[in-house]
Amino acid sequence: MSTVDLAQGGHGGHGGGGHEAHAAASGWLPPVLAVALVAAGYLVLALRQHRDARGWSRWRTASFLAGAVLLALAVLPQASPYPPDDFRGHMLQHLLIGMVAPMGLALGAPVTLLLRAVPTRWGRVVGRVLRSGPAHVLAHPATILGLNLGGLVALYATPLHAVAAGDGLTHHLVHLHFLLSGYLFAWVIAGPDPAPRRPSVRTRLVLLGIAVAVHAVLSQLMYAGVLGIRVPVEQLRGAAELMYYGGDIAELLLAFALVSSWRTAQRTAASNTDTLASATNPDSSPSSPR
Repeated sequence: MSTVDLAQGGHGGHGGGGHEAHAAASGWLPPVLAVALVAAGYLVLALRQHRDARGWSRWRTASFLAGAVLLALAVLPQASPYPPDDFRGHMLQHLLIGMVAPMGLALGAPVTLLLRAVPTRWGRVVGRVLRSGPAHVLAHPATILGLNLGGLVALYATPLHAVAAGDGLTHHLVHLHFLLSGYLFAWVIAGPDPAPRRPSVRTRLVLLGIAVAVHAVLSQLMYAGVLGIRVPVEQLRGAAELMYYGGDIAELLLAFALVSSWRTAQRTAASNTDTLASATNPDSSPSSPR
């Protein structure tokens, strides 16, 4: 077994006896059920909002459910296209848990949906949390980079990967860190949910550029074999290519979401300004005398 295969946590093996099957279920069934429950809760609230006068975007619902499905597939060993020991499978799992699935979840605007569903007093509580000091710290660019990219570097450039491969609790904590830090990154960069003191569009594009650069450098170091990861060369290089190209695709999609949301906000602001000008300036009306 590879010492860096984090996806091996609850796997039973190729032979598959009763003990192995029980171990696999006990290791992977709880997170899959948790994801299914969260997705079901979101869907129930979204369907209720569809019947409300304000409505709810089907694109947001589709985005959140797609993220949930990808997250469930990532933690389900049987869904991997690679053998249990293959380092490329671990890298694919990292991309899904840490980048692609969190982006879908964040673009689904779950906080906004929850705020519409809960009583006003609970909405005020959420608002106070978002305006609190810890929330401002979490949304700061330095925190985002430290959690998102720092965790990635720590996993592949230190003995952490070997520790996580041999310890189930550490293994799950690593995945939880990837999920939360990836969600935080997507939320601040392009998420439609409210965020405290969200950086400017230019700053967010710079953050995305730094993320692309770090992924590129780390994947090239991995491909060259200088990180000390002891796996077969073809697996190491395949995983490095997945990190390089998969990371680029995920970050380009996030950049597209950022630019799209920004342009929509600009058009909405311009429309509101024109409406206000027409309402306050009678001479601007086409039917007014000249």
